[in-house]
Amino acid sequence: MYLFEGLRQQLAEYLPPDQVQRAAAAFKLAAEAHKTQKRRSGEPYITHPVAVAGILADMRLDHETIMSALLHDVIEDTEFTQEDLAEQFGSTVAELVEGVSKLDKLTFDSKEELQTENYRKMIMAMVHDIRVILIKLADRTHNMRTIGHLRPDKRRRIARETLEIYAPLAHRLGIHDIKNELEHLGFFALYPWRAKLLESQVKQARGNRRELVERVQKEIEARLHEHGINARVIGREKHLYSIYKKMLSKELHFEQVMDIYAFRVIVDEVDTCYRVLGALHNLYKPIETRFKDYIAIPKSNGYQSLHTSLKGPHGIPVEIQIRTEEMNLMADRGVAAHWLYKTDESSGTTAQVRARRWMQSLLELQQSTGNAFEFIENVKSELFPEEIYVFTPEGRIIELPQGATPVDFAYAVHTDIGNTCIGARVNHKVYSLSKPLETGQTVEIKTAPGSRPNIAWLNFAVTGKARAKIRQYLKGQETREAEQLGERLLRAALGPVNYNDISAEEFARVCEEVKIEDKSQLLREIGLGNMMSVAIAKRLLGEVQQLKDEQPSNGRGLAIKGAEGLLVSFAKCCRPIPGDDIIAHVSPGKGLVIHRRECKNVRGHEDEPGRYFPVQWDNKPDAEFITEVRVEVVNHQGALAKLTSAISATGCNIHGLKTEEVDANIYYIDVALTVHDRKQLADVIRHIRKMPDVQRVARLRK
Repeated sequence: MYLFEGLRQQLAEYLPPDQVQRAAAAFKLAAEAHKTQKRRSGEPYITHPVAVAGILADMRLDHETIMSALLHDVIEDTEFTQEDLAEQFGSTVAELVEGVSKLDKLTFDSKEELQTENYRKMIMAMVHDIRVILIKLADRTHNMRTIGHLRPDKRRRIARETLEIYAPLAHRLGIHDIKNELEHLGFFALYPWRAKLLESQVKQARGNRRELVERVQKEIEARLHEHGINARVIGREKHLYSIYKKMLSKELHFEQVMDIYAFRVIVDEVDTCYRVLGALHNLYKPIETRFKDYIAIPKSNGYQSLHTSLKGPHGIPVEIQIRTEEMNLMADRGVAAHWLYKTDESSGTTAQVRARRWMQSLLELQQSTGNAFEFIENVKSELFPEEIYVFTPEGRIIELPQGATPVDFAYAVHTDIGNTCIGARVNHKVYSLSKPLETGQTVEIKTAPGSRPNIAWLNFAVTGKARAKIRQYLKGQETREAEQLGERLLRAALGPVNYNDISAEEFARVCEEVKIEDKSQLLREIGLGNMMSVAIAKRLLGEVQQLKDEQPSNGRGLAIKGAEGLLVSFAKCCRPIPGDDIIAHVSPGKGLVIHRRECKNVRGHEDEPGRYFPVQWDNKPDAEFITEVRVEVVNHQGALAKLTSAISATGCNIHGLKTEEVDANIYYIDVALTVHDRKQLADVIRHIRKMPDVQRVARLRK
């Protein structure tokens, strides 16, 4: 329990004793569950959940979040289940732990898909309960603090993910403390040389300008004192990673970035902020166009402050942020500031209300995007919002990300306005739909009934909502066209049989066989090229059923060679030959590809009957087929020569040879040879087996 003591004291400062006791019980269970595990650094594993809970306790989060943080790896790494946790600590804690665990244990075909799906799951878990993401951010922060113990490749991957997803998420939720720490640690882990060099440069530059900073600070304090304003003035340090990003994105030299002196003035009340602004504009000349009022119109993550830029002594630029104590706390802690977990819209801080609104928009986005990649693309663009504010003709403020165009504005007002938009007027002048908007403009959208979104809009639409809705509309359009095309193809494939004569029952039977919902979905699949019209036509006419019942019509099954106008090819993975039990994969563009039933590439074909077709061999296979045999030979001189002469003695042609050494005196020879059927292949294998140096012969399976 000694590991829990520090955390107990932290919690005792702001939680009632009974809740601290519950957190201690959670610690006990976690310590028991993880007792055999160690971290990469060699420390007991339990130190990690305790550190994560400590980060959240710094933010003064509720006891359920602290308990879930202590237990966040229990479901994933130990025997305990969600039910066990629910029984001991209640359903909320169990759901939070399950939410955090879900993000880590999904399996996918590709790394990209894994990442994408993980992010999607994380966003959706966070929409359900925002505390999931706070635990995840604290978890990532502690992992980044101890990242030095990982392999370099893993370290880089995690650092990149931190800078691309987690730091922006913390920013989006207004938690600047965590965002700054994640950026700092991520920067040092991903680009250690650049970070160290920049750090030493910054130290040097700060030393050189200390006098000037002190002079400006004194002048500001003196002026505020004259006006009778009580305020704290702090010289603000720019973070290393933000200096690096500025140099990168704006192509500035280090000197140009460091040339700006930044201060923060913190006061008691909102109206004092504006008095400070007046006093400072009197002290130094304001730089035009560089004033932003985020108090009247907060940023989308709830951040509030007045920003102004002034020309200080010797013409140096001085940036000043003016805010109240509460706004300052909000800027550091965002969603986590004085945590009151309620779903009621009116409660909570500005950041909480805004975060909920943002999450609601994510939920809508999730419902209207086709796949995880699209969704994450959209979310990524939403994660970096440098906002602009524009007005509707009625004076309503619409908040959009930088670079947004009238098309984004139209969709932000209403989906129907976006879909029927034909032009825009900005400040009463005609304005191009592809031209980015600027803060303060009044935008009016012209619509026309019957007009539809243009695919070219995707080249300049910025917001996730606009992009998703445009895609959704175009997909709907494609779907209608695909259905019409599918019907035309199926009519042609049915040949002499009239499409209209086929009963709904037949269609229902085939839909069930190929596991598709209904007739229109079936036609769409044909139109999109996912299914072959000829294959579906044969099913509708019942030929497949006869094959399955092994009662071939006209004495032979669906012949493969010249399979009634279908293109046929043989799979190279399993090299089927007459006599093998076979199945055909219906491949758009390639026709029927014949596989052996036991081939691992078609295993589980029962799950996708629309893609597979039972077939039989023609009764007169005159053709020759390539098959592959693996021979295990003792490595004697001339062994290969003996083998090739033994094969040619059986009347087979050799198509190719590959050899591979197993150890010093045994090696494999993979022989590709042509045979008529299984019987001839069996003869060849028997013949090879009789050779003295041959250990094993078998048909090759890939």
